[in-house]
Amino acid sequence: LLINVVQLTATTVVLLHMYWPLGLVVAAASAPIVWLSMRFEKRYVVISRRVQDEQGDLATYAEEGAVGIRVIKSFGRSEHVSAGYERAADRLHATSMEKVRLSARFWTFLEVIPNVAVVIVLALGAYGVGRGSLTPGELVAFITLLLSLVWPVSSLGVILAMAQEAMTASARILEIFDTEPSIVGGDRRIDAPRGHVRFEAVDFAFPDTPDTPVLAGLDLDIAPGETVALVGATGSGKTVLTALVPRLWDVTGGRVTLDGVDVRELELEHLRSLVATAFEDPTLFSMSARENLTLGRADATDAEIDEALQIAQAQFVHDLPWGLDTRIGEQGMALSGGQRQRLALARAVLTRPTVLVLDDTLSALDVHTEKLVEEALRRVLADTTGIVVAHRASTVLLADKVALLQGGRITHVDQHSELLATVPAYRELLAAEAEPDPSGPSGTGVPEGVSA
Repeated sequence: LLINVVQLTATTVVLLHMYWPLGLVVAAASAPIVWLSMRFEKRYVVISRRVQDEQGDLATYAEEGAVGIRVIKSFGRSEHVSAGYERAADRLHATSMEKVRLSARFWTFLEVIPNVAVVIVLALGAYGVGRGSLTPGELVAFITLLLSLVWPVSSLGVILAMAQEAMTASARILEIFDTEPSIVGGDRRIDAPRGHVRFEAVDFAFPDTPDTPVLAGLDLDIAPGETVALVGATGSGKTVLTALVPRLWDVTGGRVTLDGVDVRELELEHLRSLVATAFEDPTLFSMSARENLTLGRADATDAEIDEALQIAQAQFVHDLPWGLDTRIGEQGMALSGGQRQRLALARAVLTRPTVLVLDDTLSALDVHTEKLVEEALRRVLADTTGIVVAHRASTVLLADKVALLQGGRITHVDQHSELLATVPAYRELLAAEAEPDPSGPSGTGVPEGVSA
């Protein structure tokens, strides 16, 4: 672009100096080029953005179709998903053709304008030679210089098109880079963390539904080394409550403190090194099992990794083709749901956090494996502050006490046995664990001689 602009400017100045009437013709030819370029730029930016957005939509269809192929097949919806992909592809094709037609028209005009200028210069130059105001040699030199401008002008079309596509693409990236994070860390650190977590009059509502609070005036005190199980109905806000500690979300009212310090005042990296979370639906990355495990603690030794694997009952990684160095594939889809949960749990345990959050982490485990994991977790939770989201009675028994979440508040905090005996709402939530089995003796689902 720089070379072409310099060449166009310098050559036009030389032509004006050689014979100014013809030089004016060349200079005048730049006016429609500038006008066309400005008009093209405005339209091409818009259509380039549409093409790139639709390319992204089509890529999403392809990715979701590949990742969710089992779901698609199980529901017999292959034709439906394929039709959606075809519609997106047709839409992209139509927009791309519109873009090509716009470029073709612009490039055609850029080709025509310099050649029209050559024709006019030939005609006027011949007239000037006939009148004696211009020699044939000067005319040949003039036309030679003029012809040297044809390619720079024509190439401007390609350059401008490429520039607009690059600008559109960079704008898409800058939309992400320029996004101001809503959660910004403070500048404080805790030198000797103990793990005392307090929720003080906590309110929370999602940004898109500010008038519908999930938590309202919630209070909860978790002493250092204590494990609390959160029990509540589906949608009561248990996962949101646990996400407030590492500041995956921020409270909209009240505060959450760690060892007496508001978590919003702590450095984010420091806070999240103190709090480890294992989610119900774990995310694993397309890297080796070892890299997934050490994601939160890169300096972990082999002995520490083996200990974490044993606690989570995730020793299956040693049976993989290359052991811990086996790449487990995108999102860990090569593993079963229970294996992914156990690997994610081992990752959380390996960080040796001050506060360990387990968001229904054992939901995909069979009864035998769950029992082994719970026995090992009791040893870990003995020295760590634990927050356990529980839906099953077996998970509740991991905790020192249980907090019942209802209507956005903690309504009861006590031991499991006390709540079971005194709070009907708590019994109802855990009733599914002891649902009568019609096939059991006398239709009770409980072996004879054993008290329910």
